[in-house]
Amino acid sequence: MISSWNAAEVAANAGGRVVKGNPSARGPIAVTIDSRVVEAGALFIGLSGSAQDGGEFAGAALAAGAWGVIVSEQRAALLDCDEEQVVIAVSEPLKALADLAQAWRRELGCAVIAVTGSTGKTSTKDIIAGMLARSRRTVATFENFNTEIGLPLTILSAPADTEVLVLEMAMRGEGQIAELTRIAEPDVGVIVNVGPVHLELLGTVEAVARAKAELIAGLKPDAIAIVPAGEALLEPHIRSDIRTVRFGPGGELEQLPEAIELPFASAHMRQNALAALAAVRALGVEPSGLIEVELSRLRGQRLLLEDNVVVINDCYNANPMSMRAALDDLADSASGRTVAVLGDMRELGPDQRRFHAELGAHVREVGVEVLVTVGEMARDSGPPFGGENLYSLENAAQAAQQIASIVEPGDTVLIKGSRGVGLEVVAEALCQTLPPAAGGGA
Repeated sequence: MISSWNAAEVAANAGGRVVKGNPSARGPIAVTIDSRVVEAGALFIGLSGSAQDGGEFAGAALAAGAWGVIVSEQRAALLDCDEEQVVIAVSEPLKALADLAQAWRRELGCAVIAVTGSTGKTSTKDIIAGMLARSRRTVATFENFNTEIGLPLTILSAPADTEVLVLEMAMRGEGQIAELTRIAEPDVGVIVNVGPVHLELLGTVEAVARAKAELIAGLKPDAIAIVPAGEALLEPHIRSDIRTVRFGPGGELEQLPEAIELPFASAHMRQNALAALAAVRALGVEPSGLIEVELSRLRGQRLLLEDNVVVINDCYNANPMSMRAALDDLADSASGRTVAVLGDMRELGPDQRRFHAELGAHVREVGVEVLVTVGEMARDSGPPFGGENLYSLENAAQAAQQIASIVEPGDTVLIKGSRGVGLEVVAEALCQTLPPAAGGGA
């Protein structure tokens, strides 16, 4: 929290100036960009979006008891505030948010681990936080706060005694990881993997690798890079002036030690755990025993329902890599019949039909017995899968209506698709039909 700064210091660190209120006032207890959740003592930053200018709500934030607001020069001139409140004017509120977060990161003086990758970055972030929990006061990215807005808000939420920040970095195009790295100034940079994501914008997997490697390029000379062993697309971006640790077969860290116990057995999650272990070891932490991992919402949580039905709710996002890993896990872990409810994989560019067809073939190859496709693109997975146990549905609402008639006692059901498909309603429908069993876990 930046309450240790006064208003003038908040303004200076945001690249602005106090135009109304007391510059000596003690700083805010929280930072938000949503005027609807403003609480007394919070700083509201009015960001400008493509559809709306958040600065329009600065007056409402002040009326709701905000400590103060950061808005554009034009907005600041129009605002009035109480004596106890502050109005800070800046040239660009989004840059002010970034600069304020960078300044607080430096004030904290804590270690920073940054995590990116085409798939598995959220799970890896969660595992890192679990490995650090017993020995370091840790703040990790919450949910999807991994963008040019969410990452600064995560940093600004960290209390003054934070020892490690674990920051997830997302990207949709070139330059975005570079900006997040500039803000976070990581001591350890982790690239979990590289694969075919965001191809509509980036075009090729090589371009994806370049975008992810912006994390490596932005590291300080005394930082450590953690990368997958054998990933040829990252090799051109490896720097000779920083230490690089490779994880996985052929790398410096090939397997997890026996002293570590994980609450999952899937191959892709254990690979993520290898990356996590390399990251925490870079900070001098050697975890052991059971690592308690609280996975972020909609990222592979398992729920045991009545009739011994297991639901794997992994519908936050999807791409060819993560789909294959989830299907492999489904095939390996299920004790009964396997059902895959797969939605569209979006942002794959002109090869999207091929990617979906290849996915259908993989569903068949790993032995999944029932395939439910949801959406127009996912429908292309059907023909390569073939067989009688194929259902092609138009949307998530239709899938939610029909899922109970498809699932049988003892089934393990994987639900996965790109976020825009909204497959969480399918999991919710199953849970309404078959309430969670005693204990609820699987």
